[in-house]
Amino acid sequence: MRGEWWKDGLQLKLHIRPVGLALAVVYAFACWGARKLSLDQFYLPAGIRVAALLLCPPRLWPYLFLGEYAYFAQMRYPMVEKYGLTWVILASVSLMPTVALIVRLHRRMMAATTQVWLLSVGAASAVAVTSLNLALMHLLWPTPDVPLLAGAARYIVGDFIGILTVVPLALLWALRRAEPARTGRFLTPSIIAVAVMILIGISSSLIPAESATAKTGMQLLLALPAIALTCLLGWRGAALAVPSLNLIIGLTTPKPHPLAFDPTTFTSQMVLAVAGIALLLFGSRITHYYHRYRMHEDGAGKAIKLARNSHIATENGLRERALHLKKLGDGIDVSLKEVVNWLKLHGHNEIAGRLLNTATVHSRLFRAQASMVYPTTLDQLGLYVALQAGGVRESWDLSNRVTRPRLEGDPCLLSTGLQLAAYRGTTEAVSMLLEHEYGQITVRARCGRFGPRRGILVVVALLDPAHTLSETTVTRVDEHLAGLPLAYGGLVQCRRNRIRIVLTEPSTRTPARAADLPQQHWVRESLRSGQ
Repeated sequence: MRGEWWKDGLQLKLHIRPVGLALAVVYAFACWGARKLSLDQFYLPAGIRVAALLLCPPRLWPYLFLGEYAYFAQMRYPMVEKYGLTWVILASVSLMPTVALIVRLHRRMMAATTQVWLLSVGAASAVAVTSLNLALMHLLWPTPDVPLLAGAARYIVGDFIGILTVVPLALLWALRRAEPARTGRFLTPSIIAVAVMILIGISSSLIPAESATAKTGMQLLLALPAIALTCLLGWRGAALAVPSLNLIIGLTTPKPHPLAFDPTTFTSQMVLAVAGIALLLFGSRITHYYHRYRMHEDGAGKAIKLARNSHIATENGLRERALHLKKLGDGIDVSLKEVVNWLKLHGHNEIAGRLLNTATVHSRLFRAQASMVYPTTLDQLGLYVALQAGGVRESWDLSNRVTRPRLEGDPCLLSTGLQLAAYRGTTEAVSMLLEHEYGQITVRARCGRFGPRRGILVVVALLDPAHTLSETTVTRVDEHLAGLPLAYGGLVQCRRNRIRIVLTEPSTRTPARAADLPQQHWVRESLRSGQ
């Protein structure tokens, strides 16, 4: 029965992974090798402990515990007679679970876009591990030989520096594929900065011990390449610069015996530990705002692309409608010609002539209105021909207020979408001036290319320079034409007596020739005046 489990006992299934055992062995040897390079003020095993917990999933943490216990077993077994079995066991088994709990509690913070949680994990782990070690020392050692306050400062700084040395490098390796496009830009400044730091570190190690001030000053100079790398690369630069800085100082510090203490270097290490905290925070903020800028830039690019696609889709719909109207007009013309021929055949020449004249006039008006729906001429002959032929030009001539347009450059160098946008903007601007202003109107346009962009400048102005556009016209321009630069680059302005429209797009053609330099000037001047 289920209630008699206490008689039959419990059956446990223990699944041991070979990968986990290999991880335990690698972790134990890593801690053993790091301890050989460590000092009290530069304790690398503390960084390896936190880095392993961050890199490995929780299902592999028991193997890390096993590797930690194996490392402590070989190191502390000879200490049993001097410090007691109780201290050896408690001091060995309590550290890893404590740090694992701290890392576990920070899992939610790790999902943030910044790396501030790293400092929180490092500080909490250093304080917790030091507190446990000192408490067990003073409770279980026969005669504690480590002063409480001095030992706490030394061990906390040593553990924290060890964490700042190992963990950023581990995270940098784990995130190496997050931004592959920046890898090339990351290598060159990193190699230069690390090389400069190594040269400064070697120079400081050659200074005699008697010149403590000069040695300390040389060590503090290590912060300059670290600051430069952080400013260039953000958090990635700080994640490489801070560990390099700590490693160079730690490895160049004299070690008469393992876990020795050098008071001269300790001052520099405390200063550089504070500098490392500042660099990691500064680099994290740089990266955070860089990603925000990239997201904003990508969002703006997507919005421009969406606006451009929407504009092209609308124009395609109008084009299909215009072609359909053209087919209808052709069919009507054919039917009327058949009627006219029948009337002539039966002797009704006068009626046939009147019908032919009326049909011709209405057919021309019909085709003019169809061309205003969509300028099919623009597809074959370009923007300038579309502005000088068809219904738009006829409506301008009928108003007796629009002078002959002054058109310069080759609009066929521009994309069809940009030409359509310029066409719509020009016709809309002329319509606004005809409706809300008085006096003659001039239309000027010039196409050109400047650097990586090409575009068109359109100026629709009143002939009278003393006449200023009314508030109604300015408001209508803002409502109807301000969206044109969203789909394409450029600007729309109302200045005194004119409306200025500049539309640009990336150039995919060869660089401008010498003959194009006059055309480049107008783009430069137009964009400057729009700033």
